[in-house]
Amino acid sequence: MYQTLTYTGGIHKSEEMKELIEDLGGFILQSNILQMELVLNMAVPIDDVDIIKEKSKELLGELSIAPMAGSEIAIVSPTLARHHLPHAACDISEYLRRFGAKDNMVGLARGHGKGTAGISEEEKALIEEHDIAIFALGSFKQCIIDKSYLYDDINIPVIVTGAPEIDVEELPGVDAYVAGLGRIPRRLKRGENIRALKDLVATVEDLLEKRKKEIAQDPPIVPSILVKNEIESQVPAIKEVISPTPVTSQLDGLRVKLDYDKYHEEIENVIIGDKKLSEISEITKSRMYNYILVKLLNESSLIN
Repeated sequence: MYQTLTYTGGIHKSEEMKELIEDLGGFILQSNILQMELVLNMAVPIDDVDIIKEKSKELLGELSIAPMAGSEIAIVSPTLARHHLPHAACDISEYLRRFGAKDNMVGLARGHGKGTAGISEEEKALIEEHDIAIFALGSFKQCIIDKSYLYDDINIPVIVTGAPEIDVEELPGVDAYVAGLGRIPRRLKRGENIRALKDLVATVEDLLEKRKKEIAQDPPIVPSILVKNEIESQVPAIKEVISPTPVTSQLDGLRVKLDYDKYHEEIENVIIGDKKLSEISEITKSRMYNYILVKLLNESSLIN
């Protein structure tokens, strides 16, 4: 059992933290350097969390629990035009990253007006490659309700955000609704905006925890973080990828940021224990840039 944590500290001696994580049998999920500051998302055995805490104090860094680490979230806006972006959706994205989330912005092809907004099957399939979808909508209650066809048949947990207070029962197919985050033509820096963002974080964490409990009833044959580590060790091309988190962990799989047509056979032949990755997962072409999508098989599949 692993605990996901976020370490924030200086670059100086940061290699000591990385080496300690590996020595404890943990995994680095994501590493970002911001000027002279390192933000490190990790998964370490629960029994060794205190050791990581002591090392963090020694390096004068900060350590916090990161319940969103190891998940991938889609933040969906009706369009990528200024009509809906950049402020609210972009600030939601930036805020969630502080809590360990890996998120992707998805702009739908048709978004202007409740009468013309739409979503294609291709867009739905792309959204469903994630663990959770957040639909960042606008400021009018009736407009948000009328746009329920955008999200009412998405087959992953769905959160809708908007400005007015709305009972989630009025939004078919929605797992949660967070108010106070409508179409705001400025950065979300005011007190009421920060409170709404904190409500959104709590809602995402709650849905992720429920999803983890569901998965735990029939877990993947191997954890996704272990597969991530093996792919990074066995596939040299990963080191050439310049995109952030070239191997992105999900609750039940991974996204590998390599071209499917060129590299899928190499990914299929990655050895996990005594099996090839293709024997314990379904490997398909992602709708995102032709990346490789790995969905791990559950333990119950061994019985069949």
